[in-house]
Amino acid sequence: NSNSIMMPSTKVPKQGSPDQVAITPEPPYYAVIFPNTRTAVDSPGYSATAERMVQLGSQYPGFLGIESVREGQNGITVSYWRSKEDIARWREDAEHRLAQENGRKRWYGSYCLRIAKVVRQHYFSMPQTQPPAPSKL
Repeated sequence: NSNSIMMPSTKVPKQGSPDQVAITPEPPYYAVIFPNTRTAVDSPGYSATAERMVQLGSQYPGFLGIESVREGQNGITVSYWRSKEDIARWREDAEHRLAQENGRKRWYGSYCLRIAKVVRQHYFSMPQTQPPAPSKL
């Protein structure tokens, strides 16, 4: 069972399906990388809180997009921001702080938070008119 959220910023026209990578502007900008492992118990409120954080974060100045995938208990979310100052403002949001606290108390067995400066990017997208080539095993 895998879940994913791939959301371009509302400032950039949405391209294709919700499983597409976030469409971001030309670098430089910043990525907040959040690999995590959920606790064994699926605590109530996690999904609703995760959706709310995407909704709330996407309204913040400097938010550029988000990509998130989960396979079982392991997941990774990468959000993109125009500046370190924008990230700091988001980090201090009261509702986000409460979600962080709940994450540490109930939802995450472990996580790491990394902030990286994106200096280069390259997009690839297979044309929609051609089906993927069959794999040769």
